[in-house]
Amino acid sequence: QVQLVESGGGLVQPGRSLRLSCAASGIIFRAYGILWYRQAPGKQRELVASISSGGSTYYTDSVKGRFTISRDNSRNTVYVQMNSLKPEDTAVYYCNAHCSNFLCTSGSDYWGQGTQVTVSS
Repeated sequence: QVQLVESGGGLVQPGRSLRLSCAASGIIFRAYGILWYRQAPGKQRELVASISSGGSTYYTDSVKGRFTISRDNSRNTVYVQMNSLKPEDTAVYYCNAHCSNFLCTSGSDYWGQGTQVTVSS
């Protein structure tokens, strides 16, 4: 019923850009904060960026100034524009939706299947 589908990953050279998308269905999208995590081989899962139901954004220090998260509630989609990509950005990127207000059940949490981003020469 609930689906989060990530897209936009791929193989790029360092310094280039990608835009990831997270498209949701089966939830009241505007009620959820959306978080992007990534996990590289041998590393712990890391919160990369998030955007609240009200539009407030967060970025981990390593991506500040390079990544921009945004949401289009009319399309039930969140985007992460990733610029100046570095090899250390290589990971599987996962979209997470977390209930953030009264329009959804407190604690509701959903995950997508992930999209691979590889930054390599």
